Amino acid sequence: MQTFIIFSQNFGIQWKGFIKADYFFDTRQTVTAREGHFLLYPENESIDKNGKDINAASSLNMLAVQTRLTGMIIGPEIIGAKSSGMLEGEFFGHSDGDINGFRLRHAIVKLNWDKTELLFGQTWHPMFITECFPEVISFNTGVPFTVFARNPQIKLTHKEGNFSISGALLTQRDFASFGGSNSLRNASLPDMQLQTNYKFKQFLVGGGLGYKELLPRLKTDSSYVENSKVKGLTAMAYARFDNQKLTIKMEGIYGANMFDAMMLGGYALKKPSNTNAFINFDYRNYTALNNMSFWTEIMTKGTSKVQYALFSGYTKNLGAKDEIYNPQAAKSYYARGANIDYVYRISPRVVYTENKMKFAFETEYTVAGYGNTRNNFGVIQHKSSLYPSAIITDVANLRLLFSVIYSF
Repeated sequence: MQTFIIFSQNFGIQWKGFIKADYFFDTRQTVTAREGHFLLYPENESIDKNGKDINAASSLNMLAVQTRLTGMIIGPEIIGAKSSGMLEGEFFGHSDGDINGFRLRHAIVKLNWDKTELLFGQTWHPMFITECFPEVISFNTGVPFTVFARNPQIKLTHKEGNFSISGALLTQRDFASFGGSNSLRNASLPDMQLQTNYKFKQFLVGGGLGYKELLPRLKTDSSYVENSKVKGLTAMAYARFDNQKLTIKMEGIYGANMFDAMMLGGYALKKPSNTNAFINFDYRNYTALNNMSFWTEIMTKGTSKVQYALFSGYTKNLGAKDEIYNPQAAKSYYARGANIDYVYRISPRVVYTENKMKFAFETEYTVAGYGNTRNNFGVIQHKSSLYPSAIITDVANLRLLFSVIYSF
C-alpha cells in the first residue's frame, strides 16, 4: 500500500528509499572513489627496490553511504499535462573528504501528455538506459563498461505505440570531464543526445548518438587567448530479452572523450601543425581519445526467493584519430586509464529476498592490461618487431562483496 503525504487535493509526496550496508574485501589496491566503495579497476603494479609490488596489498572496508531517500511527487494538471516530480539524495558525498555527506542524485519535474513527455532537472545521463542497465550489487553499476552519470538536462520524449524517440541537452555537475565542468560550460554548447527504442513481444532494442564539445582553457600559460576545443561523437546500441525464467541484457558503446561518464578515455594534446605557435605562445590543440565497450548480464526470474545472475564486461582503448604530441609522456593525456589497453570483468552474484530485505553476495574479478608503450595515436602496443620493448601486464583484483539492503 502506498502512503502519500497530501498537501492539497491534487498535490502530495510519497517517501521511499533503502538502507544499504556494504562489506567488501579486495585482493589488491584499486582505482576507486569514496574509500574504495566505487570500484573501477585494479591499480597498476608499483615495484619497490626489492622487486615487490606495493599495490599487491589487500584492503577491507565497511560502509553504509549508499543509503538513499526518494520523494515521488504528484501534482496538478499544467498546460494540459499531468505534472510529477522526483527528489532523491544519498549519503555518498561529493568527494572522499565529504563521505557521509548528503548529496543530490535526482531532482526532476515532468510534464506528461498522451504521447509526449518533457523533463527538466537533474537525472540519469540519457546513455544510462533505465530499462537496460547492469543490476549488479556493487555501486559501480557496471563501470567502466557502461555509462554512469547524472546530469542537469532538458529531455523531450515522444512515443508512438511501441516506438519511442527522445532528444536531450545536457550540462555537467558531479560527473564532469577532465578538469571540471567549466570546460563544457565555456564551450557554450550543451552535450547533445538523440535516442530511440522499440519494444516488441519479449524484446527491447534501442540505440543512440551523442555529440560533445569542450573548451579546456581560456588562455595559455603565457596569458594569450586560447580557443582550441576538443570534439567527440558517441554511439550505442542495446537489447533486452525477458521471459518467465530469465532476463538477458547487453549493450555496446563506442565513445569519444568518455571521462565524465566514468569510463576510460578523455582527450590528449594533438601533435602541433604550427610548431612556432606551440613553442613560443603555448597554443595547444586537442584530440579526443576513443574507446569501445561491451557488457552482458543474465539474471534468473520467477517465484523463488533466490536470484542468480552473471555480469561480464570488456572495454578497449582505441586511441585518437589524430597524432598525439609526445605520445609516450603521461602529461600529454587528460584522461582516465590512458596507460590501459583493456579491462574485463566477470561478476557472478546471488541475492536472497525476504519481504523488504535482501541479502546479496557478489564477486567481481576485474583485470586491467597496463602497457608501457603507445604508438603515435595513443594506442597501447603489444610486443612486435616495431615495438620490441612493449609489454602489457595483466593486473587482477578479486572483490568479495556482501550487502544487506532494507527497503522502505
